[in-house]
Amino acid sequence: MKGTTEVAPQNTFGDSVRRVRAGELDAADAADLLIAEMTDDELLWLLDGDVLPRSMIALPGKIKSGPITGGAVARLGIPGVRFTDGPRGVVIEGSTAFPVSMARGATWDPDLEQQVGTAMGLEARARGANYSGAVCINLLRHPAWGRAQETYGEDPVLIGRMGAGLTRGLRPNVMACVKHFALNSMENARFRVDVTVDDHALHEVYLPHFKAVVDAGAESVMSAYNSVNGKFMDVNKALLTDILRDEWGFDGFVTSDWVFGTHAGLESLEAGMDVEMPLRLLRARELPGALKDGRLARDTVIQSAHRILRTTLRHAATRDPAEPATDVIASPAHRALARRVATQAMVLLKNDPVDDTPVLPLAPEIKRLAVIGKLAAQANTGDHGSSLVHPPSTSSPLDGLREALPGVEIVHADGADITAAVAAATAADAAILVVGMDHDDEGERIENGDANLDIFGFPFNFSPVKWAMEKLARKSSQFGQGGDRESLTLHDDDERLVAAVAAANPRTVAVLIGGSAIIIEAWREQVPAILHAWYPGMEGGRALADVLTGAAEPGGRLPVSIPTSAEHLPFFDAEARSIVYDAWWGQRKLDRDGNAAAFPFGFGLGYTTFEQDLLGHEATETTGTATVRVRNSGKRAGSTVVQIYAADTSAARPIPQLIGFRRVELAAGAEATVEVTLDLTPTRQRDPQTRAWSRRPGTWGIAAAAHSPSTFDDIQPLITKEQ
Repeated sequence: MKGTTEVAPQNTFGDSVRRVRAGELDAADAADLLIAEMTDDELLWLLDGDVLPRSMIALPGKIKSGPITGGAVARLGIPGVRFTDGPRGVVIEGSTAFPVSMARGATWDPDLEQQVGTAMGLEARARGANYSGAVCINLLRHPAWGRAQETYGEDPVLIGRMGAGLTRGLRPNVMACVKHFALNSMENARFRVDVTVDDHALHEVYLPHFKAVVDAGAESVMSAYNSVNGKFMDVNKALLTDILRDEWGFDGFVTSDWVFGTHAGLESLEAGMDVEMPLRLLRARELPGALKDGRLARDTVIQSAHRILRTTLRHAATRDPAEPATDVIASPAHRALARRVATQAMVLLKNDPVDDTPVLPLAPEIKRLAVIGKLAAQANTGDHGSSLVHPPSTSSPLDGLREALPGVEIVHADGADITAAVAAATAADAAILVVGMDHDDEGERIENGDANLDIFGFPFNFSPVKWAMEKLARKSSQFGQGGDRESLTLHDDDERLVAAVAAANPRTVAVLIGGSAIIIEAWREQVPAILHAWYPGMEGGRALADVLTGAAEPGGRLPVSIPTSAEHLPFFDAEARSIVYDAWWGQRKLDRDGNAAAFPFGFGLGYTTFEQDLLGHEATETTGTATVRVRNSGKRAGSTVVQIYAADTSAARPIPQLIGFRRVELAAGAEATVEVTLDLTPTRQRDPQTRAWSRRPGTWGIAAAAHSPSTFDDIQPLITKEQ
């Protein structure tokens, strides 16, 4: 905590909060009164983290034990921003580990995601945090991205609505930080890559979901490590000020990504980045002298100080008055929520019949089950980087199945010996193969070879930080290798294992573990049932057993497209120094190029069947509502996701654009008419000169579908009214 003088203040942070809560002041005026009390040293103290550089090596332990503070001023009672990370749960030791964001994207359920946000917010606040970095919404441009698991998918509308749901859940207890702004979707080169993007792709593809989360009330934005159009994000005034603040009206504060996210103390402040996190590093070295000699205007300091204080005062005055007890952390209710989310996230890609009966759910009369694969005995909650959660317990697939099927003989073979795996499968009534990725295959990369600061674009060789990086590099085993994926398929030994087990037992189920799309062309025709379980969180094993046994249905729909070949995807170079991002990626690129997906965006099977009909719609230029009749035509209760797509039907090859969705649950044979909220941003374009938005040229129509459609036989004209 910072205290520079013994002068008794006229106003403290606590006094200001009480006056804002009582309606005597608004947060902006209260911030002005606090600033009037502050010395220059105290004002500058607000603008970076409170951790000293020599303490960097201890950061992993500090992060696990409590929030990391920036800008705490003891004399005035200012608590500072008290940060804890996400997005799969609070990273402080003992918290609930939810399924990763990509899995939660597969739920297509913003209301459920809001419940997750509420749980995370309560757990963070119970640990002393007031600020959460859980809202990660970078668009998945290529499934090789190592941190794909930390976002919700490849589509701006889906990502924006899920991120908005998480934000709404967090905010009653902690300030929500949305990250990483912007165009951060490569891992190995994240510290140095420059992304070139034109105005259309920037505003119409890579930013709409950020605006959706800002509009949902996010109090903070975290700038990314990479540079955009030649400027690192901390000094990118075009994005941090011209777009974020002037065009979108964002009035919260911006923090840097940690340590290497700040390249210039003075220039970053002038560009619109308010807080350097988590160390007292560049700004502590640069700003006092710059303020003293006039290179830094005091008004610039006050501008950022005002944003920080106004936002933290508003949050403190309006948050839920009830303080959560620590027993909320990993509580039974939160564990049950994690389990429910995991079942709703699992995507059934294939479920062919054997002897006229689908392989899943498993037949209740089975007596012997083979569970195969080394990942079957691992909880595998995701990568070991900054989002790693340390729950008090976990459930592996093997644990979950043994708990759910106490009367079944369950034999585990780790797959290292294919002959033994085949023998186990041959002797069983069914075989469950658990294959895929772990923290060595993909995830945040903490260490980088020689720990040379120059590779990060860092402006000087600061010895305490260099020493800390070298120490972290030597301890890299605690994080796993991580980084961008080297292949989009399974490991070769896993593919051989799948083929051998499937040949040995006709009732083989392949369960995929991973953070994004996995290409399975080499073997998908050999296996009757395929389930994508993602990284399913601390209750993942129990959730998997729920789905396999039919206690719950596989509720997920793909938040990504799965191609048949990596050649159909955008160019990706994990070590690139520069790269161009355009408007063609994922399902849109497959559709434009005429390459059918193995499994299209939005696809997913269940244990029942649904029919849906678009009855009509009402729309303005930007929003609208579609009315859809949905019927469960199967024999058991279940859920579906009504998806609304728009396309220019005058194009030689119409390309569907998701504009709305809604999850619907119905009993067997039941029917419902539902309203689906539309976001027509994907049908619109922005003029770079005027910043005005208008409808894209063409003849636009809309259709309801179970997934991204390949044809538009039932499309209706998109009719809009004036707003």
